[in-house]
Amino acid sequence: MKDSVSYKAPIVIIGAGGIVNDAHLPAYQLAGFDVAGIYDVDKEKAHATALKFNIPLVFDSMEDIVRLNLSPVVYDVAVPGSAIRKVLDYLPAGSPVLIQKPMGDDYQEAKAILQFTRDKQLVAAINFQLRYAPFIKAARKLIQQGALGQLCDIEINVNVFTPWHLWTFLYQSPRVEILYHSIHYIDLVRSFLGNPNSVYAKTVKHPDMSQLASVRSNIIMDYGDIVRANIITNHCHKFGLQQQHSYIKFEGTQGAIKIDLGLLMNYPHGVADKFQYITLTGNEPEWKTLEIEGSWFPHAFIGSMEQVMQAAAGQIPKPDNSVEDCIYTMACVEAAYRSSERGGITLNEIHTN
Repeated sequence: MKDSVSYKAPIVIIGAGGIVNDAHLPAYQLAGFDVAGIYDVDKEKAHATALKFNIPLVFDSMEDIVRLNLSPVVYDVAVPGSAIRKVLDYLPAGSPVLIQKPMGDDYQEAKAILQFTRDKQLVAAINFQLRYAPFIKAARKLIQQGALGQLCDIEINVNVFTPWHLWTFLYQSPRVEILYHSIHYIDLVRSFLGNPNSVYAKTVKHPDMSQLASVRSNIIMDYGDIVRANIITNHCHKFGLQQQHSYIKFEGTQGAIKIDLGLLMNYPHGVADKFQYITLTGNEPEWKTLEIEGSWFPHAFIGSMEQVMQAAAGQIPKPDNSVEDCIYTMACVEAAYRSSERGGITLNEIHTN
């Protein structure tokens, strides 16, 4: 893992919240990436994180980061969507930057971020890291090898209890479940199937979590009359682990893969992942288990940063998760919300007395 990127610029992290402590920094330690400094508006939080991960510099302000003129450096921006544009304003032109998802709070903000990165010629990517989770890389390899035949079905089904109180800023957000959670699955489906023709969706509240804009969603990504892509999420199953589940399923004409996402169950502690697959070869096809090293958190976060580093080094033309690609994930998210607001066909439109 440590040799996958031959050129490793030091990383400056902007933001010292839970995702940085739980995923970004543990991932960078695993990969052997050098973290040169960190900044957060909450200075105590920044100092505590620096102490925990042996980060040599704690910046007092964004101006201090720019004033030091660290070069070469990769910026890791891990702030709420509404703050992204302001942070990018400080970065030197041409800088490589990894931006924590979402790409703004809505599609209009996403377009503004995209245009700003173009104008400033930033090597910019969005941290849709599920694409790079070890079990997804294994699934992608099997599919590319033709083990499943023609891929025709992707289903993500999440029935868990999520402790939303860990992210207090979400209580003020007009959009929650799709923008901050199912967005990962939308992006994942896109990474396998490309952009959908259209999106159908409904996202709703729950009586026990009425302060949050939404905590359950049904999303259909339309790829025509052969391919099915469904995302179903319920974050309110408070009835113990026994009937909870969280999986990604790929089906083709000749085989299938089912990945149990252990991270989402009993969050943030999680349970073990499980990778199972079957191919219609031999006399008696049977499900097999593939042992996968690493998980979504923190290992997938290595892949997101690798893409930016490789692009900054000229090893690839642009990151796989570039803003130019991820704007389409944000467009799908916007389509899902608009579909949810507009609703379905009422019975009065079909049946009249």
